[in-house]
Amino acid sequence: MNKKRILLMYISDVSGHRSAAMAIEKAIRHLSGESDIKSINAFNYTNPIAEKIINRIYMGVIQKIPKIWEFLYDNQPLIKKFESIKHAVNNSNSGKLKKLFDEFNPDVVVCTQAFPCGMVADFKKQYNSNITLVAVLTDYIPHSYWIYDTVNYYISPSDEVTLKLVEKGVAQDKIKTLGIPFDHKFGKEINKKVIRDKLGLLTDIPVVLIMGGGHGLGPMEDIVNSLEKSQANFQEIVVTGINKKLYHSLAKKINQCRKKITLLGFVDNIHELMGISELIITKPGGITAAEALTKKLPMIIVKPIPGQEANNTAYLIEKGAAIKVDEPKNINIAVEELLHNPEKRENMRRKAEQISKPHSSLNIAELLLHLS
Repeated sequence: MNKKRILLMYISDVSGHRSAAMAIEKAIRHLSGESDIKSINAFNYTNPIAEKIINRIYMGVIQKIPKIWEFLYDNQPLIKKFESIKHAVNNSNSGKLKKLFDEFNPDVVVCTQAFPCGMVADFKKQYNSNITLVAVLTDYIPHSYWIYDTVNYYISPSDEVTLKLVEKGVAQDKIKTLGIPFDHKFGKEINKKVIRDKLGLLTDIPVVLIMGGGHGLGPMEDIVNSLEKSQANFQEIVVTGINKKLYHSLAKKINQCRKKITLLGFVDNIHELMGISELIITKPGGITAAEALTKKLPMIIVKPIPGQEANNTAYLIEKGAAIKVDEPKNINIAVEELLHNPEKRENMRRKAEQISKPHSSLNIAELLLHLS
């Protein structure tokens, strides 16, 4: 195996796109310590000021007026209308990309988000470059912002996404259905008793894990309030990510809660928390969903963001691995029903296992290392 120079590109330092890139990097290093790998936040690299502004706008839109994001997401007429603007923006970034490529000289460029994929795709055309470009999709829907004829390979999360890519004009031989990349430690067994003891959890009571992604989004306080009404016997782990406001707000009230609640901020042991939990209440980000599927963890989804999360939710429900609750105040009913119905939970576990791809990152790394 020749030594590879692999460039990984994502956007946003707290995102599933970055997690996916880091998982691929870790898997490559696990398989080949000799590879030269560079990971960069592409948006920050090319437009550091714009990145901060757009990230702030995006977070505000999805939290306060998600209908706008629903309108923008994979809107075919809109995509066509702004095609020339998109290419102009990409081409304006090509000078910085050329400097990066000249200095690092990558054999393969791997993009876990559509924006850098478009930049590199247009760069290849502008400079007649033969760099191998790999697009890694991190949701169970292939929106049209991914589609470029200079992409050499698409890593697809599922057979359904592969079929949709073909329908969008991507050649079948360009698509590898390897799954969404996540840290391969999720595939390892854990000692549940040791983890529970470490967290001060009771050994004989089910654990309900509540998450809102790295940013701690969603109606998490409403969920905690709803679960207080439940007569079922369970304990909770609440992970608020980087959302300090949410963390401090919950910290003030959990001592008055009837349920035992373990409150955590941004953590790096989600694989352990999933491993000791009976079910998870979560945002359906692609990475979180792929991790939960590997852990065979039944999912309850509340208020998915229109666009990628709504599509992920539809896929997971169709496959029988998740249920959706439209109103946070009713989450206690869904939890009680699942905890009192072990057969349904077991069926959801089986369905999750059927569509999980526990070796996705290692399989993607293997592919990248053997590309000529």
